[in-house]
Order: sequence, then structure tokens, then C-alpha cells
Amino acid sequence: MRATTPEFQDSLVLTGGGTGGHFFPAIALAEGAHVRWPDRPIAFVGARRGIEARELPQGPWPHLLLDVEGVVGRSPLRMARSAWKLWRAVGQLKTLWRRERPWAVIGTGGYGAAPALLAARSLGIPYFLHESNAAPGALVKLVAQQAQRVWCGMEAVQELLPGAPCRVVGTPVRAAFLRSFRPASSLSAPFRLLVLGGSGGARALNEALLELAPDLLEALPDWELLHQTGPAELERLQGRSRHPRHTLTAFIAQVDEAMEAASLVAGRSGASTCAELKAAGRSAILVPLPTSAANHQLRNAEAMAAEGRATVIQQGQDFTQRLADMLRGQMTDATLRQSLSKAPESNRAVALCLDDLTALRA
Repeated sequence: MRATTPEFQDSLVLTGGGTGGHFFPAIALAEGAHVRWPDRPIAFVGARRGIEARELPQGPWPHLLLDVEGVVGRSPLRMARSAWKLWRAVGQLKTLWRRERPWAVIGTGGYGAAPALLAARSLGIPYFLHESNAAPGALVKLVAQQAQRVWCGMEAVQELLPGAPCRVVGTPVRAAFLRSFRPASSLSAPFRLLVLGGSGGARALNEALLELAPDLLEALPDWELLHQTGPAELERLQGRSRHPRHTLTAFIAQVDEAMEAASLVAGRSGASTCAELKAAGRSAILVPLPTSAANHQLRNAEAMAAEGRATVIQQGQDFTQRLADMLRGQMTDATLRQSLSKAPESNRAVALCLDDLTALRA
């Protein structure tokens, strides 16, 4: 079934996007809500750019995509243009929602969530937030105190949102991750290194892998590499010379299956990726995005390392060589890999959020 234009009356509205870290928790909550309340309309609101603009039209969820863009970190002229687009989008939603009033709004962050959350706050529509990262984004900080609840993926978020009604629940994962995963120790050759640069890709990580993979794979004939580059990066990289066992792909839709087949994962440390790694019980080498807001990816990675689930390497001088050394060390040491591949962690975040929503909307 393909997505349709939403009808918002008495609907549960999910909003969040730009990147997979904001979008996939919203999808997970929508999946859970549909199972729990099959007669409750569910709709998405997002931006015309970012991952939701690519994924929602291919899926089952009715949705409205608005012409908005990020504000933080832009030039004064672009900030003014972005603020005007946001003001216009909020006005459009307020006009629509005065006629078709949603039952509740859940925001999972990102600039695509701003119009729906600001419109809900203005109209007195109950809204809820989920903040997956260890450091809250600017939008969550702005609207947290008036939320019915702020569900937190990590303990550290609470102290950064004083006065907000916080509850720690973990980060929602999609239904595909709510199953049993075979242990990494049961995998046999050819072993797979899975590289995830995030839904939009990661140029520094992509460049490093294109440079180091030929020697690494030549030295380790029982390994192969599956490398998610991001759609824009794939076009740039696919003509480059690479090892025959180095496979490039723009995006991995069944990432649960890819993780289950991987003996080692390397990639960014967005909150969704970290939650999925825990659910799958896979070890990882995490490369935090250095420009992430409030350096939240570094905090996420450090939290994973503190739990003994990952090792962390930051970009900077000699990044490619340091990454090559770390990869070689773990790819040649099964004992080390398996020490970081903890038992899969049961994820109850969706159930906890929906239980809470039910109690507060009763």
C-alpha cells in the first residue's frame, strides 16, 4: 500500500526527520501505535528534503511534506529565509488543524518537526517529544517544558532539560529489530564488515574506506565489505577503483538483516544506530560526526564504549591510518570482537512511550 494525503481529524501525528536518527524512531512509534490502535488514524508531517521526503512516499503512511529547512549554523541571509519558511509552514498547519484537529502529536526532532510541534503548542494540541541523543537538539529545548512528556533515550538528557516532564525509555527501534538475532560468534567465513555512514552518508568515512579497503581486504581474504555510502555519495564514488569484495550501496533498507550478517560494524554514532546495534548484539567501531549539534554523537559513542559495546575513533589527523589499524586489529581478533558483541538487548521503548501516552491522554 502506498502513502496517501493525510486526514488529521483525531489522528496521531508523527513528526521528525532530516536524518535517519530522527526519522526511524518516528517510524518505530508509528508501527507500534498502528498495532495498538488499529482504528486510530496515523499521519506524518515532515520536510520536503531529508530522508522523510525519500522514504515516506514509498511507504504506507499518509503524510504532508512542507517546505522548511534547517536554521542553525546558516548565514544570516539563509537564516532569515529559513525562518520565513518555518513561519509560513506553521501558519499552514494551524489553518489546517483548526478544521481537522489531531488527537496528539509526537515529535522526534530535526528541523522537519518544527512546524508541527510549534503549531500544536500554539493550538493547545497535546504533544510529546522523544529525544534519542545524549544532548537535546535546539527544537526539543525550545518546546520541552510545554510537552505532555519528554521521552529520553539516555539518562544524560534529563539534566539538560530542567523543568521538562522527562522519562527515560530508551530509543525506539523499528519492528524488524524486535526479534531474536543469532549471536555474532555463530558467523563463519566469509566474515562481513558492515559500514554505515548514516542515512545521508559520511564523506570522510567513505574516503577513508576507499583508500584503506584494498590493502585490508587483500591481507584478510576471509573478509568482505558491505558499504552504505548514502545516495549522493554513491554517484560520486561508484566509478572509483575498489577491491572486488568491496560492495557499495546507496542505502540499506533491511538494515536488521545486514547487521545480523555482520561480524563487525563501523559507522557514525547516531542514536538510532546505537539502539539498533544493541538490539542486534553487534560490536562496532564508532566514528562520531564532528559537526553534530552539541557534539551529541561523541556522547552517544562514549556511552556505548562505557557499556563495553564499541570502540571510538574520532576524525582528524591520520584518521585513515588510525581507522585502518583499528579495523585490522578487530578483524583479526575474534575474541576481541566477541567481547564487544554483547547479548542483544531487549528494546521496550515503543511500548513504554505508548503506555505513557495512553495514561496521559486518558
